[in-house]
Amino acid sequence: MLRPVGQGSSTGRPQILRESILAAYRAGPEAVISLVQYLQETHEAELRLLRHRIFGRRSERLTPEEQKQSTLFDEAEMSLAAPSDQAPRTGVTVAAHTRAKPGRKPLPADLPREEVVHDIPEDQKKCICCGQPLVRIDAEISEKLDVVPAQMKVIRHVRPKYACKSCDGLRDEHPVKIAPMPPQIVEKGIATAGLLAYVLVSKFCDALPFYRQQTMFRRIGVELSRTDFCNWAVQVGRAADPLMSIFLDEIRAGPVVQMDETHLQVMKERDRADTTKSWMWVMRGGPPQTPLILYRYHPSRQARIPLEYLSGFKGHLQTDGYEGYHLAGSLPDIVHVGCFAHCRRKFDEAAHAAGKGGSAHEALAHIAKLYHIERQLRTQHLSEQDFVQARKAQALPILAEFKQWLDTRAMQVPPSTHLGKALHYALQQWDRLMRYLDSPYLTPDTNAVENAIRPFVLGRKNWMFSGSPGGAHASATLYSLIQTAKANGIEPYRYLRYVFTKLPFAHSRQDYLALTPHHLDQADFENHSL
Repeated sequence: MLRPVGQGSSTGRPQILRESILAAYRAGPEAVISLVQYLQETHEAELRLLRHRIFGRRSERLTPEEQKQSTLFDEAEMSLAAPSDQAPRTGVTVAAHTRAKPGRKPLPADLPREEVVHDIPEDQKKCICCGQPLVRIDAEISEKLDVVPAQMKVIRHVRPKYACKSCDGLRDEHPVKIAPMPPQIVEKGIATAGLLAYVLVSKFCDALPFYRQQTMFRRIGVELSRTDFCNWAVQVGRAADPLMSIFLDEIRAGPVVQMDETHLQVMKERDRADTTKSWMWVMRGGPPQTPLILYRYHPSRQARIPLEYLSGFKGHLQTDGYEGYHLAGSLPDIVHVGCFAHCRRKFDEAAHAAGKGGSAHEALAHIAKLYHIERQLRTQHLSEQDFVQARKAQALPILAEFKQWLDTRAMQVPPSTHLGKALHYALQQWDRLMRYLDSPYLTPDTNAVENAIRPFVLGRKNWMFSGSPGGAHASATLYSLIQTAKANGIEPYRYLRYVFTKLPFAHSRQDYLALTPHHLDQADFENHSL
């Protein structure tokens, strides 16, 4: 019996290939021909997938051709959606919507307006027929957008000094009176809350490294060093640490936590080479309507890390298939939920590796039905209980059909192929994949936390590494503040400027809690932002 060539680690594949060739040679010509055909098909699949990764679309949405192919497997869904007294309909049902008017969108009403009047000369303001003065009846208005480059201003803090001229204050311990400086988030520096917010949003939201910002500031006549930028980020990160503790407590108190992780490179870690991978862990949870996003830097990817972060949490933990989450998911108070997006991604790769045709499209069609149900139910504004019941009633038959298909194909497809790996992943994760049905706060995937981690990945391509563990810790804190603001519909610069202004005056837990997006004093925030 021949051993599949694709199994085993990459370092063991040459040895496995030699063993397979020898076994085929001993078995006879037919076995050699079969092995050659198998190797050719495997290499062609790898080449198709490689070409797709390099030249293909990044989006995982189905192309029109793929959608047409997926409809070959949609008969069950169409018959389920059709009325019982009518034949199944073909085509696509589109939810009711209002088509937006074509043309340019109006400029924001809160932008300042400057009027420029273009009037006719005075000698033309008389009627050429009767000579009477013309009367203004209306005006034609067109708006154009202008941009003023970033302008710097220096805020001078003037503190008058007072002393007694009569006795020189001989019996006073403090003969010269002067008002204290107001607390600043960066003491003894030139940075205001506005400058800090601008620089840090530019890096951690817009992915502009500090060295590029240094050049931009120089163009408008201001010399600022990257060292200053780095020091400011570290100091702000330390000042915001109490906020991160509140973020973690609020996330643990919510019904659902989504987790993900990605690697980064950190310099000057103790007893570690600079080329060693470190990790950025991301958690999304808290109140469902006002979610919190927390980044935490850690040198390790071990299973104990999510266990530490989730200490005291009771609810659903939704992650991808990384084994490091299994330990946390096995706790009695935590229900571990899988991610259909990762499951779908593997079938999508199998479909591209197979080229035209291939049964991976049937798996994609089953998953598409589940997402169609989710989208439809989310627009119906059902109560939590009714939503869960309706989702189970519609999704369970599709899941049962999908599971039967997985079991059947797993017996027919070699496990070393892309489709075989996708089947193995889906069956291994099946119990976790089913659990999203149990809670109205759960979705089929972890796309929300993946969307939160994507800005970090984009920024990493620009700044490449963190210069120290302190810098990585500060980066985690700043990404947490910015992404949480965005998740709650708050403009990041306005939020950071407000937080950086208020942080020096915060002393109690209640003070820090008032700086989280879902506990902001909206009136104070709006007034401060003007």
